[in-house]
Amino acid sequence: MDVTVSELLELFLQSPLVTWVKTFGLFGSGNQDNLTMYMDLVDGIFLNQIMLQIDPRPTNQRINKHVNNDVNLRIQNLTILVRNIKTYYQDRPFSR
Repeated sequence: MDVTVSELLELFLQSPLVTWVKTFGLFGSGNQDNLTMYMDLVDGIFLNQIMLQIDPRPTNQRINKHVNNDVNLRIQNLTILVRNIKTYYQDRPFSR
């Protein structure tokens, strides 16, 4: 069974993680097509904004707000996101 890229994109955008991200508001509102919504996720800007809502402690790193399809800027944004997630979980004691 051959699956097209557009079908895979549609499945991804219906996943529980993307559904959860949509609960934060602005993502996926309006008349965005699937590709635009996907690109909004992979540039890391919106995901970093969500992380700031979860953990508002200031960080020394600023995300790149104008990625313009630059892969290196995307990687920097997503690296910052992963670091912030790690820091958040390392600073929280787990209750047992």
